[in-house]
Order: sequence, then C-alpha cells, then structure tokens
Amino acid sequence: MGEQAGGLSQMRLERMREVLAEAVADGDVPGVVALVHRRGETHVTALGTLELGGGPPMRRDTIFRLASMMKPITAAATMILVEECRLRLDDPVDALLPELAGSRVLRRPDGPLDDTVPAERAITARDLLTFRLGTGVVLGDWPIRRAQAEAGLEIGPDGPAFGPDEWIKRLGALPLVHQPGTAWMYDTGADVLGVLIARATGQPFADFLRERIFEPLGMRDTGFHLPREKLDRLAVPYAADPRTGALARRPERREWDRPPVFPSGSGGPSLLSTADDYLAFCRMLLRKGRYDGGRLLSRPAVELMISDHLTPEQKAGNEMFLGAGGWGFGLAVGARRDDLAVGPGRFGWSGGLGTEAYADPAEDLIGVLLTQRALGSPLPPRVFQDFWTLAYAAIDD
Repeated sequence: MGEQAGGLSQMRLERMREVLAEAVADGDVPGVVALVHRRGETHVTALGTLELGGGPPMRRDTIFRLASMMKPITAAATMILVEECRLRLDDPVDALLPELAGSRVLRRPDGPLDDTVPAERAITARDLLTFRLGTGVVLGDWPIRRAQAEAGLEIGPDGPAFGPDEWIKRLGALPLVHQPGTAWMYDTGADVLGVLIARATGQPFADFLRERIFEPLGMRDTGFHLPREKLDRLAVPYAADPRTGALARRPERREWDRPPVFPSGSGGPSLLSTADDYLAFCRMLLRKGRYDGGRLLSRPAVELMISDHLTPEQKAGNEMFLGAGGWGFGLAVGARRDDLAVGPGRFGWSGGLGTEAYADPAEDLIGVLLTQRALGSPLPPRVFQDFWTLAYAAIDD
C-alpha cells in the first residue's frame, strides 16, 4: 500500500493531490493548501495560485483569512482565564459586561421587539462558549433580524465600523431571542467572549491572544493584521456569483497591514494565519493542552472544550450548521460515524471565506484545508468533501 511514517498511504495521498489539482484546473478554487497530520508526520499539498488567472503560486506558507476558524481559539483563550480563576464558567458576566445585565427576551422569536419578558437568569461564560446566550444569527426575516442589521451587529468578514465597547452597547440594547441557556444560536457568543476577555484581562483582545496563545505555540504568521513585508503572501479572496457560479474578487473594506477597529472573537474581521500555524493550535488540543514548549491548558479543560454540551432540544432547527453532531466550546463535535470522514469525537470548525480544520482523537489525525473561495452556504463544497474523504482513505493501518 506504500505506507509511510504516520500510518498514511503515500499512494493514496498522491490521489488526494490529483483530485485537488483537478478542482484547481476546473476553476472550483484558484488555489489550495491541504495539510494532513498523523502521528507526528505532516503531509502538505499546495496547488494553484494566490489569485485567479495566474500570478504567484500557492505555497505552504501562504496566508489565508480564517474567518470562523477563529472561534475555537477564542474558546481556548477563555479557558485560560477560567483556569486562572479570572473567569468562572457559571458566574454571571454582568459585572464585566453590564450592557447585558437585566436583559429582556422576546416572547416569540418572530414577534415584535416590544413584546418581551424579563430574562429568567443572567448570561454566563458557559452560555457564551456554547452559543446558548440567547441571541445570535437569525435566519428568518423577523423584526429582530432587521433590528440587528440596522444596529450594525451583523459583523461579516470585514468587521463593523466601531469598536467593541460600542458593539456590546448596541447588542445589549436589543432583546434576546431566547431565554439564556435554552437554545443554540450561531456566532454572537464568540464575539461577546472577545469583549469579555479584554475586560477581564485589562488588555486588548488581540494582545492577549498573541501573548498567551500565538507566541507560545509558535504561530508566527497569525494575527489580525500583517506587517507590510508579509502582504505578498496573503491569498486574494473570491466569491462565486450566485447566478452564474463564476468567481469574482470579493471586495474588502479594510487594509490588512492595520489592526481592525473591532478584533472579533467569532472571525470577522478575519484572523490571518497559515496551515502550519493552525496545525500548531490543533495539535495542542489533540495533545490535551500540551505543546512542545509546555502546557497551554489542562487535560480536563480541553476535554470540556471538545465535549458536546447541547441537548436535542437545543440543537433543534440548527441541523444546517450542526448536522448530526453537537457543539462543545467554540467548535463542533462529531456524534457518530455517519460518513467516511465524520466520526464520534472529531472536533473543529469551518471558516466562511473558504477554510476548514478538524482533529480526530481516535485516529490521531488533523486535517487543515485552506482556500480563498468564500463558502456559499453552511454545506461544504465538493473540494472540501473530497479532501476529507481522501484524508481518511489514506489511513493505512
């Protein structure tokens, strides 16, 4: 079978390269960096170009916009503070986030904004980590969704035009959609965590991440902005025209050599990183908090992060995001083997600008797939499906 170190078939990894090369040749993605890591061995495939139509080739150290792959990093940062007793999972966050104190809750999610009842309890850090704080992305055309948009709370990949204090003030001025702790709603909890971390530590969120996660793990190319000398390594972003499917450059409001106004805990404005940098973070989680230089989190803290915390009732209606799986702290958790590449305990998340990373403790395997094509829906495109199928098919033991 051509087994190589790490228990992966070299022949089957070459099949991965061929299939990904076809996706690039067919124009599905301008370029791709695909990384598979198992038992200490790392295989990387870089194909295509940084921009559509030619130009510099995609390289192993190409820098991508991670978008929502930021969420597990924010959760890990929160757990650092929990372990230091600067935050507590089940304490109300009111003292640090008074904007969220005394919340009102819509009587019906689709009802008018003035038809509310008092929140039955305060929001906790656990609620934020599990996305059960009572608000988040609203998919229906309801009054609360329109109010979120008018308030500038739909952050998107480029971030709002105002800072975290103004953002949390605007969020707190609107009612919650559900009672705290009762239902999973995507995204917003991670942004609130970014504000909470900054206030709990008394330093900017980006600085805390750099000092406590990126520098210890050796994530040298990861951050919310880049020095000018690294800008030529940043892949050009694209999105597909919903009518024709043709790729077009996605416009961006911000300059990547400057810090964003709002460093987002959820992924907008996007964190920048490379395949090897994100592998370092995933390896730390797969090794239950250890990294080559020491320990970032305790084993119990990581086990808590990668456990499913949702009840069936809390998952209801969120199958588009969660599929048949569940949610830990800032990441998805596989519930059962229902696909070649989806098994129990597998954890990770995707980024809406074309990225994905998951780790599988049972197989001691990590996969990182980075493209610059924005996702059109929560359902992964074919190149993502093929990458994971081929990564698991390469297991040779």
